[in-house]
Amino acid sequence: MTPGFHDEELLGKVYDSTLMRRLWPYLRPHWRFVAAAIALIPVRVVLEMIPGSLFGAALNHLAGVDRFPGVPVFRVLAEPPAGFPAIAWLALMFLIIATLGAAVEFARGVSMAVMGQRAMLELRRSLFTHVQRLPLRFFDRYPVGRLVTRLGNDIESASEMFSAGLVALLADLVMMLAFAAVLFWLNWRLAACAMAVVPVMAGAAIVFRWKVRDAFRVVRQKIARINAHLQETITGMRVVQLFAREERNFAEFMRTNGEHRDAWFTSINYESLLTATIGLAGNLTTAFILWYGARLMGYHVVAMGDLLLFVDWMRRFYRPLQDLSAKYSVMQSSMASLERVFQLLDVPTEPEERATRGGPRAIRGEISFENVSFAYEAQPVLKNLSFSVSPGQRVALVGHTGAGKTTVLKLLARMYEPQEGRIRIDGVDVRDIPRAELRRHIAFVLQDVFLFTGDLAYNVSLGRADVSQAEVESAMRTAHLEQFVARLPLGYRQPVHERGGNFSVGERQLLSFARALAQRPEILLLDEATSSVDTGTEALIQDALHALMKNKTSMVVAHRLSTIQDVDRILVLHHGELRESGTHDQLLTQRGLYWRLYQLQYAVQERSAA
Repeated sequence: MTPGFHDEELLGKVYDSTLMRRLWPYLRPHWRFVAAAIALIPVRVVLEMIPGSLFGAALNHLAGVDRFPGVPVFRVLAEPPAGFPAIAWLALMFLIIATLGAAVEFARGVSMAVMGQRAMLELRRSLFTHVQRLPLRFFDRYPVGRLVTRLGNDIESASEMFSAGLVALLADLVMMLAFAAVLFWLNWRLAACAMAVVPVMAGAAIVFRWKVRDAFRVVRQKIARINAHLQETITGMRVVQLFAREERNFAEFMRTNGEHRDAWFTSINYESLLTATIGLAGNLTTAFILWYGARLMGYHVVAMGDLLLFVDWMRRFYRPLQDLSAKYSVMQSSMASLERVFQLLDVPTEPEERATRGGPRAIRGEISFENVSFAYEAQPVLKNLSFSVSPGQRVALVGHTGAGKTTVLKLLARMYEPQEGRIRIDGVDVRDIPRAELRRHIAFVLQDVFLFTGDLAYNVSLGRADVSQAEVESAMRTAHLEQFVARLPLGYRQPVHERGGNFSVGERQLLSFARALAQRPEILLLDEATSSVDTGTEALIQDALHALMKNKTSMVVAHRLSTIQDVDRILVLHHGELRESGTHDQLLTQRGLYWRLYQLQYAVQERSAA
């Protein structure tokens, strides 16, 4: 199923074994980092236990009690060398243990972060490669903003699972079990009293997590709607300003933004209430331990150092519970992001292509459509379309909007595949020619010219190593851009802004012609390439077109009369069917569909030119 709008509202499980199995191939090359992080967990637990024992030993020493609190094996750290003051030695040991603990925590954090970033690097690479191989039908339905979110935010969110989620949760669990064990070993009466509140806290945490999950789902819904509104408004900013919709769009945005704020407030209230409840339970437990421990001290059952050690260990037992809320949210968000990423990876790509023998084949440019039918979704566009184009012939496609003109060009370039019929080039079915090889022989010039960030030379050569600087300059001269380049401060190295915003429509169109010339194609496809330019620029474009189409098989979708009059043959499409074929004068003589189209559209241009 193709991902839809509600993907943004997905909430993941705290741990999804299916997703983790799919993620494992990206983690496997870096398993040593996982092993190192897990191996450091018991080291960290031991280093967490030692400081309390050292403080307890210091208190017992000051109180004149010859007893070492805590695990006996730690006693060796509390025994100073001969002549070394006991308190100073204990302070030095505490400093050393604290430094070692910080180093272990640093090593654990770095190892997990490095592993996560390396794994996400491979996952992002796989996703980007997958997206480039998806059929164009997919991009007709899937918003660009959501693709950017998948490749950026979702993968970044998944990487947080390694730095603050997965192993951290395991470490917290081990920490709690270890401290529970030593607390019962130290004094089972105090431990039993302290642990009595834990089941109540666990139940409260589960209830709060349900509430937080529901609130977080609403937050995801609202942020998805904010993103959709922003993308729609920014993309259509020209229409928004031309029709003075700024205030209305602002009001809609503020309403959605306010709903998102309120949803976050609800989520934060539950999160804060959970954290405060755990903190209150921990403080009440500490107070009870001090009260009960003071009574035991009165009976000389425990010493001051023992009581301090118990309070310190109990505080460290509760710390993972206090962090549970944050780690839970991280894991849930990461799993939801992984689910969306793998959902996109599950979208079928273009089928595997059979490689031709002997490398790229030479193309003369003979084209034939044989009973080709095609439909977008359930809407038929072409119906049993058949025609042929000889090598070097120039053919124009005309017809009303929706007649299927642009679709013919897209099918020829294998941007889509026909549902019925065959398209041949030099007698070979285009489906038997790999797309990359086929498109090396085809240049597609669109009405909406897309320029990449870079410089002029790069946008003409498109980074192809087989296009030299001399060929770039020759193509620019042929497209009448030499004076344009001469005016630029950096010439061919002039930076191109996003989508070529620093150039006019005519300049961008001429650049697209230069790009097509530099590729040295045998087949040229032009989709309304002159419909958006002024009359003065059209003269330059027409001359560039003559040079561009020379000795090439050309198929042109044109709205300009001058372009149509210069071609060898005109194909008239109507509702996806070929109705008429001939030259401009022949079709006018027939007084059929082309003649009516000419009266409605092209005669006005002819009178204007006169």
